[in-house]
Amino acid sequence: MVTAIVGANWGDEGKGKITDMLGEKSDIVVRFQGGSNAGHTIINDYGKFALHLLPSGVFYDHTVSVIGNGVALNIPYLCDEIKSLVERGVPKPKVLVSDRAQILMPYHVAFDKYEEERLGKKSFGSTKSGIAPFYSDKYAKIGIQVSELFNDDILGDKVESICAQKNVILKHLYHKKELEVGILLNTLHEYRDMVAPYVCDVSAYLRKAIADGKNILLEGQLGSLKDPDHGIYPMVTSSSTLAAYGAIGAGIPPYEIKRIVTVVKAYSSAVGAGEFVSEILDEKEADELRKHGGDSGEYGATTGRPRRMGWFDTVASRYGCQIQGATDVVLTAVDCLDYLKEIPVCTGYEIDGKVEKEFPVTAKLAKAKPVLEVLPGWNCDIGGIREYSQLPENCRKYIEFIEKEIGVPVTMVSNGPKRSDIIYR
Repeated sequence: MVTAIVGANWGDEGKGKITDMLGEKSDIVVRFQGGSNAGHTIINDYGKFALHLLPSGVFYDHTVSVIGNGVALNIPYLCDEIKSLVERGVPKPKVLVSDRAQILMPYHVAFDKYEEERLGKKSFGSTKSGIAPFYSDKYAKIGIQVSELFNDDILGDKVESICAQKNVILKHLYHKKELEVGILLNTLHEYRDMVAPYVCDVSAYLRKAIADGKNILLEGQLGSLKDPDHGIYPMVTSSSTLAAYGAIGAGIPPYEIKRIVTVVKAYSSAVGAGEFVSEILDEKEADELRKHGGDSGEYGATTGRPRRMGWFDTVASRYGCQIQGATDVVLTAVDCLDYLKEIPVCTGYEIDGKVEKEFPVTAKLAKAKPVLEVLPGWNCDIGGIREYSQLPENCRKYIEFIEKEIGVPVTMVSNGPKRSDIIYR
């Protein structure tokens, strides 16, 4: 069976832990989009890890970790990530890389930085990992596919074409050093040797695995509201964050995705710029929630930036679940609210004097003010509880309120950072 695990909000919902858990019962875990621009934090018997490119199933001997064709493949980063796991005592993971994946190049990272510098105060809050320039090149058909590394004629022609185009921009827009064909080819030959042991026809491999009855987990990066079509455009990522794209980014038929586990956090947080209606504007109040948020507080796994904090947003979360096609929801970080006697929840958006329950386009979102409803907190430690019935009554009421608002069954509740900190309903 194929299961997709995705985020309902702005990312940072706690997908890493849940993917790590579901990976235990999976034969194959597939990253199907994005790159090293976001991270999944995982705490297990080996320690605490922030994975950026590898799927979260790498900690199991029985799983195969797959980098799908939809991923922005930073080859040195991938190899370094594998090496760093082994150095910390994790058995070397079995990794396959799609021969149709495209390669994120050093000039993509450079262009990302240059463009953010050029935009100044109007910048997108990029992680400067090269993701937007990478996907721009992919769809402009000047990207480099892994399979092309092994054909020198194709590679030579492509590199010359890339340099001709990029150097005009480097010289006249950014006023930076131009690319050199020879240096670029040498880099690509190094990449070829690094990635060669992992290259595979992933689509064919996954089709056979489905026919053989294997359990396959598709792992998404970020969340619904960062999707370039259905999110808070233009403050979005550059590849689709939706479960539907899992079929494209892994190379399997869409009807094979039978279950869509959507991760929702018990409050809101976001990294980077963009509309965020339920944001807590009182910095002291926001910082208090940030400090209680998870094992090391609410700081980006890739950037280390403090995340923007907000109360649970029923409008955004319901929309996020709907656009993902959620079959069930995992509610994470409920324990992070233990300290509160009262918990505000955003239940609607006031736009031009009218309360809206549907998540609007960005232009309307910019005018939205949160409509808050205050629920009673439980104000006690729920860590270590394994039975739903043992949770404080107000905690159960909070979870059931969220479940009713988003319209999807909450089948798991996370009440701590460790893999074992989970309550099944």
